[in-house]
Amino acid sequence: MKIRIILADTTLVASLEDTPAALDFAALLPLDLTLEDFHATEKIADLPDRLSTAGSPDGIDPQVGDIALYAPWGNLAIFYREFGYAKGLVRLGRIEDGVEMLAAAGPLAARFERLGPSD
Repeated sequence: MKIRIILADTTLVASLEDTPAALDFAALLPLDLTLEDFHATEKIADLPDRLSTAGSPDGIDPQVGDIALYAPWGNLAIFYREFGYAKGLVRLGRIEDGVEMLAAAGPLAARFERLGPSD
């Protein structure tokens, strides 16, 4: 499933995985979030509901562009810099291009929407 992330006048496209966590995330869309910087590595935001972690590995080594759930806190994390393995991370999907937009200082208003077949 494809989604778009709208940041001011920029739209990023991402692909979600076919997992319980990613499907739960997709069910929340459309969703407006404020992405806050965390350790100059990722943007994070609280989600309105918990996502399923059924069948997920104990953790992942996220890559630049990965969209993930940090299960212990229940928050969304989008990585714009390299980061090592972290227990509790569940990959939801990946941004296809333009992830460098997330490195902007300060919080970013973001709207997450599903892309339809004609988008």
